[in-house]
Amino acid sequence: MKLECQRNLYSLDEKAIFLNGAYMSPMLKSVEQIGIENMLKKRNPAKFTSEDFFGWTEKLKNQFAELINTDDLQGIVPIGSASYGLSTVAYNIPLEKGDKICLLADQFPSNYYIWDRLSKSTGASIQILAAPNNEEGRGEKWNNTLLDTIDSRVKVVTMAHVHWADGTLFDLELIRNKCDEVGAYLIIDGTQSVGALPFDQNRIKADALICAGYKWLHGPYGIGVAYYGKKFSTGIPIEESWINRYNSHDFQNLVNYQSEYREGAQRYAVGESSNFILLPMLVRAIEQINNWTPIKFQGYCQSLTDILSDKIMNEGYWIENRRFRANHLFGVKIPSSLKMTRVKDSLQKENISVSYRGDFIRVSPSVYNTVEEVQKFTNCLSKLI
Repeated sequence: MKLECQRNLYSLDEKAIFLNGAYMSPMLKSVEQIGIENMLKKRNPAKFTSEDFFGWTEKLKNQFAELINTDDLQGIVPIGSASYGLSTVAYNIPLEKGDKICLLADQFPSNYYIWDRLSKSTGASIQILAAPNNEEGRGEKWNNTLLDTIDSRVKVVTMAHVHWADGTLFDLELIRNKCDEVGAYLIIDGTQSVGALPFDQNRIKADALICAGYKWLHGPYGIGVAYYGKKFSTGIPIEESWINRYNSHDFQNLVNYQSEYREGAQRYAVGESSNFILLPMLVRAIEQINNWTPIKFQGYCQSLTDILSDKIMNEGYWIENRRFRANHLFGVKIPSSLKMTRVKDSLQKENISVSYRGDFIRVSPSVYNTVEEVQKFTNCLSKLI
């Protein structure tokens, strides 16, 4: 059964058109409600038990494991942000002079700065792969360039499933296979894909998957979730939180200091990871996503974006081939004769929210958008030609 419009689950402004889910997801009513309920619980701290500290984390593990298709619950842990999760990864990868770190051009800064610092401290080099200049076959050529670049000197490939700026889709299974051939880590920033696009950890086998919670996971700001694979099962966290140590469930004996960390990825949990407000909100959000399923989410977004792409590509705009772009996030490249300032002014007058990245209008629809909204956006672009 196809997914229908879910607008009734949100409190969106009926007079605005929000095609900007890649910027930040609007709050689900159910997520807002559980956040308020748990905030009010802090009025009476005596009612908190050890279950409040650890129970929601276990629920997060189960929901996220279902979402990314993995049985490895010990690899899943709450994080404070994508940068926190990526910093943890970089802190636990041994590199030396002559090694290479492979990045895609124009990635989100959090997936650049940490590797820039690591390269400077270890002598490893960063190789940045730019997108092809030509529009014909752009996504396919970018994928092939990456595959051709992964050689025996590459120790880390760190990238997104969907490029945050233009929506280019990358074939992670092929990239995983190439990384296996040369013994490279595959690190995925899933912030702009997980929740909206199917991700199968059993097939992709990412060494680490890092997700901020406030975009396509539909969670609140200030919390995220990560999966760390077996290569990170004995690593060192970037902070020494009491909750990351062995036997931390036993409150009475916390002063009997432990030299051992908790099993698997639990050692990497952000301090105060048992956040009584944010964690239940993120769990409730992922529950909703699992109820929708990412494949139906993509199907709904495709029913919207097909309307847009078929029309405006005949008018001089350019959108990537469907095989190499996602339906929930993609770039519309404006004609060279058109100024982006004019596009911005026109869309703002119509109260249409999108993002702008270079020569691209970044469009990111979701299950709360309607056909009529996308048609209005499309008509607005058509009038500019």
